[in-house]
This record gives sequence, structure tokens and C-alpha cells, in this order.
Amino acid sequence: MHDGYMDIQKVQIGEMFGSCPESGGIADCSSIGDDVIGRARAGKCTKSDAMSLLLANPFELFTLADALRFEAVGDDVTYIINRNINFTDSCIGTCRFCAFKDEKDGSFKLSNDDIVKLTREAHDMGAVEVCIQGGLIRGYKVDDLCSILRSVKSNFADIHIHAFSPMEVFHVAGNSGMSVEDALVELKNAGLGTMPGTAAEILSDRVRNMICPDKLSATEWREVITAAHRTGIKSTATMMYGHIETLEERVDHILTIRDIQMETGGFTEFVPLAFMPYNSPLGDKVRFATSGMEDLQVYAMSRILLHGHIKNIQTSWVKLGKKMAQVALFCGANDMGGTLMNENISRSAGASHGEYMAPEEFDVIIRSAGRNPRQRVTEY
Repeated sequence: MHDGYMDIQKVQIGEMFGSCPESGGIADCSSIGDDVIGRARAGKCTKSDAMSLLLANPFELFTLADALRFEAVGDDVTYIINRNINFTDSCIGTCRFCAFKDEKDGSFKLSNDDIVKLTREAHDMGAVEVCIQGGLIRGYKVDDLCSILRSVKSNFADIHIHAFSPMEVFHVAGNSGMSVEDALVELKNAGLGTMPGTAAEILSDRVRNMICPDKLSATEWREVITAAHRTGIKSTATMMYGHIETLEERVDHILTIRDIQMETGGFTEFVPLAFMPYNSPLGDKVRFATSGMEDLQVYAMSRILLHGHIKNIQTSWVKLGKKMAQVALFCGANDMGGTLMNENISRSAGASHGEYMAPEEFDVIIRSAGRNPRQRVTEY
């Protein structure tokens, strides 16, 4: 980090957390009250605060989020060398936003040997994590997922397995006649390290009844994720935004994540995911993706509402593109996710920003933003 940038950061932080300058500009806090800033720093922003912040000058919002980011994690920006392995597109789900699944029997289903081969390729390239997810296969049971885990772990004891969404766990537990808690214990014993906090979409049953009526409810998602945390399985937390949800429902979602974190402490990061409408069945209601400014506001709000609870806010270069993901580093984000190597779900939905980014490119992007690149492991 060069000294000039640090000086600017210190000035902006001082202005934000001290008295606001009388003149305008990016560090002008005139539309954000000192009381709101105080609650943000204490990790106690209210829903009313959040709704008022959405009316603030966006650049003031970004500056507050950036200052809180610096206070929480400094100038390090992290990423992980990993690989996505989507083992099937067969899915009995009825999610209206999904462009990945094959509604019949699926166009592919990887064998355990296939998954091990892909893991070996990733391991040889320095990956420390594989992220394994698939569709909801009819009749699939806990033993089927445990078989995948054991196959990977028996060949690569040192690689971390980040796998199976709350919906996948809920699905196989039901098929197996097991409680979610017992299913999670079996999965952990078979090698599951952490869980992706996907399938959250928006934690509003009004929204879920419209976009994924057969998916687990908001309450059931919370029950699965808290059970995972109690079992010692940490997870990410996600929010898929930019479709039919209201701004208030976005805020409620983030505050629900905060409530869960206060209860369990099991979230490693929060990942806002912009909805990709272009190849989605939901595209008849949502013609265009979110604007860049709206995306940045979501990142900033996430940092502000989760400050003091979840340190890491991850920006999705697959969803936003590499340049916008870099800009998000000035709006509260401090993590750029992973190299991925294979990313199929966002691409199927219309994302056009590639499926792999080399560690060297992460380093260039992060350094050119004046930040310090750091490779990380799954749990930071």
C-alpha cells in the first residue's frame, strides 16, 4: 500500500467518524446523521436506519461503507484458489429463476471418479478448496452425498470440501427419513468442511412463493443453516437480489443474516449475488439486470448493516465483471471470491464474465486498487 493512498484513507475515515466537512464531495456526510454513523460503528443499525441510508447520496454511502471496511479488516483483499464442481443439472426443483437445471433427467451427472478427476486437476493447480453442488436429484439420499465426500477425501485429505446448499441437505434428509441434524452429522463425518449458504435467495416467503414455491421456506432455510452451525459446519451467507423483491425485503434479509450470526457466529462471509435475468424463466417479469450503481449500493448496505458481526463481504466478479468487482472494493467489499475454474450456473443464466480467473490476475486487480492481495483458505 503506497503512503499517499493511506493518507487519503485516513483523512476520509477521520472525516466520516469525526465531524463532516461543510463542503460537498465524496467525504461529505451531510445526508447521513451522526447517530446513524454511531449505530453503524456499534453494529446496531436499525431497519429504519437502513431505509434512510438508501436515500442518502450514494457516494456518501460508499464512503461510510469503505470506512467501516477499513475499520474491520484494513486494506487486505482476499481470494481463494478453488474449483466449482456442479455434479449434475438434473433437478426436480421448480425455481423460476434457474437457467441451469435440465427439467427432465439432466444432460449430465458426474460419477465419483469424474469428481475426483476434477479435484485432482484443481489440486495440481494449487486449489485448497472444491465447491461441490448439484441439482435436487429425485430419490437422492444422504448416503449418495456422503459417497461423493468420501471419494474426494480418500484421495485428497488436505483439500477443503465446501459443499451442498441447505436445500440439498433438506432434500436428501427428507428422502432418507432423517432429521436435518442427523444428516449434517453424517455429512460432516464423511468429510464436509463448510456449506455454501445458497438457496437463501430472498428470505421472504412472499418472494419465495413466487420464484421458488417448492423450495424450503425462509424459516426452514434458517433452521438448516443454524443446525449446520451448531454441528460445527460453518457457512457463507448469500442474497440473490434484483428480481421481484422490494428494497425493504432486501434490508430484512440482511438483518435476518445478522440475527443468525449473533445467535451462532457461523457465517464466514456475506455474498450479495445479482440476479441474471437473460436466460431465466423469470426474465418475463425482469427484463434487465441491476445497474452498477444499484449493485454498489447493495454492497455498501451489506457492509454497514453487518459491521461488527460479519467481517467479510465478498464481491462476485462472475456476476459483476472484473472491473465492477474492483470498484466494489471501495464500497465495502474486502474479498473477491475464488478462481472457480469451472462456473456453470451464472454462465447459464447469462453472465458473460468468464469462468476462471488466475491468481496473478487477482493480484493485479487488487494491487491496482491500492489494496494488498492475500490468498486465503475457506474459513479465512
